[in-house]
Amino acid sequence: MEVMYTTTGTATGGRDGHASIADGNLDVKLTAPKELGGPGGDGTNPEQLFACGYSACFLGAMQFAGGQAGISVPAETSVTATVSLGKRDDGNGFTIAVKLQVALPGVDRADAEALVEKAHVVCPYSYATQGNIEVTTELA
Repeated sequence: MEVMYTTTGTATGGRDGHASIADGNLDVKLTAPKELGGPGGDGTNPEQLFACGYSACFLGAMQFAGGQAGISVPAETSVTATVSLGKRDDGNGFTIAVKLQVALPGVDRADAEALVEKAHVVCPYSYATQGNIEVTTELA
């Protein structure tokens, strides 16, 4: 791998703790959701952070793919990632599943489908999760 960017994040306290990035641009309180036996309320959790990261990265991948294919990706384009956490079927821990809802207003359906397909090829989140977790994509 030719490294193009590196960042460092640190978490303390687990799901009821704190996470921050070395440069200080992200500093969050972590709170386990009530559904997982936590207090809920103020704070975020790893699944929420993953949802934001995957959706932003996937949109960037669509913009990259659009540039390569000569397809304009409108400024109003959005990607919403819904991340679900659950028990693994083998009983040995937990897994996540992701549903990506893509809105490409004004883009021809065939072009939108091509962009989504290509984005799954170039997006590092899609590459990392391929074959490991269920990822579904839905065009709005």
